[in-house]
Amino acid sequence: MSTPLTSALRIEGLGLKIGGATILKDVDLDIAPGSIVGVIGPNGAGKTTLFNVISGVARPTEGRIVMDGDDITRSSVPERARAGLGRTFQTSSLFPRLSVLENVRLAAQVSLGGNYSLVRFPRRTDAATAHALEQLTKVGLTHKLDTAAGDISHGDKRKLEIAVLLATRSKIVLLDEPMAGVASGDVAGLVDNIRDLQRETGCTVLMVEHHIDVLMGLVERVAVMYAGSIIAFDTPQRIMENTLVQSAYLGRAQGSAA
Repeated sequence: MSTPLTSALRIEGLGLKIGGATILKDVDLDIAPGSIVGVIGPNGAGKTTLFNVISGVARPTEGRIVMDGDDITRSSVPERARAGLGRTFQTSSLFPRLSVLENVRLAAQVSLGGNYSLVRFPRRTDAATAHALEQLTKVGLTHKLDTAAGDISHGDKRKLEIAVLLATRSKIVLLDEPMAGVASGDVAGLVDNIRDLQRETGCTVLMVEHHIDVLMGLVERVAVMYAGSIIAFDTPQRIMENTLVQSAYLGRAQGSAA
C-alpha cells in the first residue's frame, strides 16, 4: 500500500541571481495537497518571479522544486504542464482572436490526449467540445461561446482562464493576481469560480493577490514575501497579527520568521 504524499509542491532553498543581483533567496515552502495558499508581499518582493521559477519560465540558480514527489527543477514548461502544473498570468495568456469555446476546446484536446492544433478544431459534437462546454458552464460563459476572447471583459477573461485550467485538469494551479483589473461587481463571482475549481478537481491552488481582504477570505494559509524571501507562512489570522508582516508592508522588515 502506497503512502499518501504529504506535499503537493515543495520548494527547498530556492534562489535566483541575475547579473549579481539576488532576486530570490533561500525560499522554502511546503504546500499540502488540495489546499489554497496565498502569496502576498509589497511590490518587488519577488512574488511573480517565484511563480516564474515554479512554472519553468525562469531557472533557479539554487535549490529545487518537487511536485508530487518528483523533482521538476530542470523540467521544461511543457513538461511541467504535462505533469499537471497550470498557470495564469497577470496579463491574459489567452488566444485573443479565437472564440471563447475554441480557447477551452484546445485545452480539452490536450487533456484528452491530443495537441494544440490551430489548424483543425474538433466538431461541436466530439468529446473535447463536450468537455469544454462543461467547463464554460461552470464559470458562466456559455452565452459567449462564439465571441472572440479578445473582445470579452477583463473579468470574463479571468473566468475563461479558469475554464481553461479546468479543461486541462491541472493538479497544481498558479494564479497570478486573478482579480487584477476585474470590476468590483465581478470579484465575488470570480472568488466562487476559484473555490469551485479547487473543490471540484481537488487541485492545489497557489495564488498571488493584492486584494488582501479577498485573499484572506479564500485561502487556508498565507506565505509572505519580502526582499525575495519568505518571512512568514501561517494561517490568515496569524499572518494579520504578525508584527514582522506588518513591518514588511511598511517597508521596515528586518530579519526573518518561521
